[in-house]
Formats: sequence, C-alpha cells, structure tokens
Amino acid sequence: MTEHTTPTIPQDDATRKTDSPHASTPLSGDAGPRPAAATRAAGGEIPPAGNGKPGKTAGGRRPLALIVAVLALIIALLLALGVYIAARQQAHQQEVARTQLQEGLDALSQAQQMQRQQYQDALDAARAQQDAQGRELEDLQNKLTAITGTNANTWLLSQADFLVKMAGRKLWSDRDVVTAGALLKSADASLAQMNDPSLTEARRAITDDIGTLAGVSQIDFDGIILKLNQLTNQVDNLRLADNDSDESPMDSDSGELSGSIQEWRQNLSKSWHNFMNDFITVRRRDTGAEPLLAPNQDVYLRENIRSRLLVAAQAVPRHQNEIYQQSLDSVSTWVRAYFDTDDATTRAFLSQIDALGEEDITMNLPDSLQSQPLLDKLMQTRVRNLLAQPTVPAAQGE
Repeated sequence: MTEHTTPTIPQDDATRKTDSPHASTPLSGDAGPRPAAATRAAGGEIPPAGNGKPGKTAGGRRPLALIVAVLALIIALLLALGVYIAARQQAHQQEVARTQLQEGLDALSQAQQMQRQQYQDALDAARAQQDAQGRELEDLQNKLTAITGTNANTWLLSQADFLVKMAGRKLWSDRDVVTAGALLKSADASLAQMNDPSLTEARRAITDDIGTLAGVSQIDFDGIILKLNQLTNQVDNLRLADNDSDESPMDSDSGELSGSIQEWRQNLSKSWHNFMNDFITVRRRDTGAEPLLAPNQDVYLRENIRSRLLVAAQAVPRHQNEIYQQSLDSVSTWVRAYFDTDDATTRAFLSQIDALGEEDITMNLPDSLQSQPLLDKLMQTRVRNLLAQPTVPAAQGE
C-alpha cells in the first residue's frame, strides 16, 4: 500500500515567500507590527503545514498602512493650512503697520511742509525789513556823504555850537567861569579854521562873551573853605574868659596882712575880705551883661561855633553870601563874649574871622551868552536843513 505524506515547506522557501514582492510592508519600519511569519522566520521557526491560507497575513497589513498614510497626509495638510493662515495674518498685520506708517509719514511730511512754509514767510518778512532798513541806511549815508563832500566846514560849525552850549552849562550849572571861558576860546578857534567871512558876527559875539567872563571877579573859594575848616579845628584851643585869674577886682587895696599889732583891725578886715573873695567875685566888663558859662557848658558853646563855621563853609560853593556873613558874625560875637580876647590864640582866631568876613562870595554872572542864538541860527540854516533834504540817490532808489 502506498503512503501519502504531506510535503513540508522548507525554511528557505518560507523566508523567500515572506520577502516576496506580493507581501504588504508598512510605509516605515516602525509604522506597524511586524508579521508573525516573518518573526518566526527570523527566530528560525518553521510554520506548521496547513496553518491557514498562505495570503491572509499580507492582505491584513494593507488597511493599517493606508490609514497611517492618510493620517500623515491629513497632518501635513493641517500643518500647511496653519502655516498659510499664520502667513496670511502676518501679511495682514504688516499691511496694517505699513498703512499706519505711511499715514504717519504723510502727516509728518505735511507738518514739515507747513513749518517750512512758515519759516519761508518769516524769512521773506525779515528780508523785506532788512531791505527797508538797508534803504534807510543808504539814504542816511548818502545824506552824510553829501554833507561831508559838499561842505566839510559843517563839522567845524557843529563843533563850535557844541562848545558854546557846554560853556553855558558850566557857567550856570557849575558856576565854573574858567572852564566856560576856555570852551568859548575853543569855539572861536573852530570858527577861525573855517575861514568864512560870513561868520564874523558870530566870532564877535564869542569874543564879547569871553570878555564878559574875564570881568567876573575870581575868588579862591577852595582857599576860603580850607581856612574855615582850619578855624573849626582851632575852636578847642580858645580860652574862656571866666578862667582868667589875672583880672583885678574892683577893690585895688593890698590884701597882705600887716605884722603890727596896732593894725589888727585892718588885718581882720583883710582876712574877712579874702575869705569872702572865694564866694563872690566882681570883675570889670566893657561888653554887655552876658550870663557867665558854667564850667560844664563850654562844650555846647564850642560845638555851636563849629556848626556855624560849617554852615559858612557850605554856603561858599553855593555863593550864598548872606548866610555866609551871618554865620561869621555869630562866630565873632560868641568868641568876643565868652572867650579871653587878650589871649594870643583868640586874637589870631578873631583876625582870621574878620578877614574872611570881608570876602564877597557872590558872582555876577551874565544871564545869557550872546553867541548862543547866533550859532543856533547858523546850525538851523546850514546843517539841519541840509539833513532834512532828500538826496538824489535815495529818491532814485524809491
């Protein structure tokens, strides 16, 4: 009897069948589970014969790989869609930012344009004002050129007029006759340099003014003030009349006591009179009955004398002759009444007071200068009218 045996598949054939192109493999090595047949083949196991159909395992791996591929495709599409949406949003934001930036640039440009226009308007106004001032300056320069070019002696005439006015100011404000005369001489020298016969009348008036000032009495006012200050310092050296012990009393009899006993009555009388002389003193006075000063009151008298001398010194530069004479008279009266006139210091003091009292500090100044109105008239006709006339270049420029 013949045996029928089932043929076994060798291990090499099984391995080749597993690696055949008909078997379904996953898209990646780690995407799906490895087939059991392949695992067994790798482990060296031989599948048993008749264990299911040969193509069942390969056909079951295809749906899983397809699902994985679809999922990968969906994820890729989603990622692409997200990237696209993000790119669109970023582009929109950039477009908005660009629009805002463009609007800001437009506003800034408009503001700069307005500011530039304002600056241009201000510059145009400044240029117009500068041009007007330049024309005025040119007009003045033309007038000055006309004055200096046509008549150079105008400067000498203006200088003479200024010097005469300064002489009048020094004469009446400062009462300085010497300086006023020197200014008038300088004015006459300026007119002499012009060598113009028409100025003879003005020069004659200036000469008359110089002669008038020369006739004014010249007094050394500074010397008078210095002498008064010196007398003020000498007041403390004056000797009071009450302290003079050399004056003889009314009783001219001798006060010496006699050594004779028979004259005891006379000695007693003399002793009594000598005792009473310490309480009552009677002296001869040729002046009026002036009250005598107490020893502590001479300070006030000396200060009053100093104050009167100071008033007299202040009256000198002001030419207040009445106040000056009254102050010196008061000083002379007080010194003769309360101080010893026989003392050498007092006599010298009174002699200086009397000498100063003879000085006349008044000044007979003229009320006006004859040359001032003449020079004013010349300035009006030759200088001021010339300045008021418009020049030819200025008229052409206008």
